[in-house]
Amino acid sequence: MSQLQQQYEGQQQGALAQASSSREMEEVKGQIFMARQFPRNVFQSEQRILDNCKRPALAQVAVYSYPRGGTKVEGPSIRLAEVLAQNWGNLSFGVKELEQREGESVALAYAWDLETNVRQEKVFTVKHSRKAKGNIKKLDDPRDIYELVANNGARRVRSCILGVIPGDIVEKAVEECNRTMQGNNKSPFKDRIASALTAFKEKYRVTQDQIEGRFGYNLDAFTERDLADLIKIYNSLKDGMSKPEDWFSKGAKKEENSGLADQFNKGDKDTQKEDKPSNEDVKPNDNIDENEAEQEKLSL
Repeated sequence: MSQLQQQYEGQQQGALAQASSSREMEEVKGQIFMARQFPRNVFQSEQRILDNCKRPALAQVAVYSYPRGGTKVEGPSIRLAEVLAQNWGNLSFGVKELEQREGESVALAYAWDLETNVRQEKVFTVKHSRKAKGNIKKLDDPRDIYELVANNGARRVRSCILGVIPGDIVEKAVEECNRTMQGNNKSPFKDRIASALTAFKEKYRVTQDQIEGRFGYNLDAFTERDLADLIKIYNSLKDGMSKPEDWFSKGAKKEENSGLADQFNKGDKDTQKEDKPSNEDVKPNDNIDENEAEQEKLSL
């Protein structure tokens, strides 16, 4: 009976492992298919990366440095590597725990470009212990073990990402972050667009739809040249050289509503004219009443 149970459990575990493997394979195929259907635009990806590097909060943690052998070693940090991967597009990265043994865990850090099929991965072992005040403390709490594996895996993930993304893109990102820290960079493009929209709406009651109608496309397609043209229009309005009506047309819905309102008001005026008696009809009646009054006086 025990042998039958062991065979049954072995078959069940094999079926579960096979189902899990087939599911992971289908997920990978789906990711590759979507990456081939929507390939990255290298120029847009580079622009997104450089635009993110203009944020001071990212620039402050973008580059790490530490002394070694009397010199200082610098390089892109984990946070910058994550921004690079997120904005490069069609890139899968992360850390997986392959096995957890007694006192240690075996994990895998990877970065995989789904378009070019370039893959970087590193398998490493993490001891379930932590050195504190010269003593080695063994970890038993699952949360502490998870955080320890994640912290050790983050450095490997950074190395994998930097091995997949072209080196010149990484160097440009680091230079952009350094310029931001020195105060030589403007705010990100999206923030400047948002500030321009707010200024137009608050001071001149010009909406986003009107601005998009002026340029002929959505704000997502705006470039630095479009923003410069928008600033010129704002300066023209500010100096009193033009009016909002000279640049932006009113919404079609408002025009339709105003037309219907005019027709409705016109119909009311026509009905009022039909119901109101004319002056010609009033005057004879008034004359008749005056003659009758004089005749009554004479008869008296």
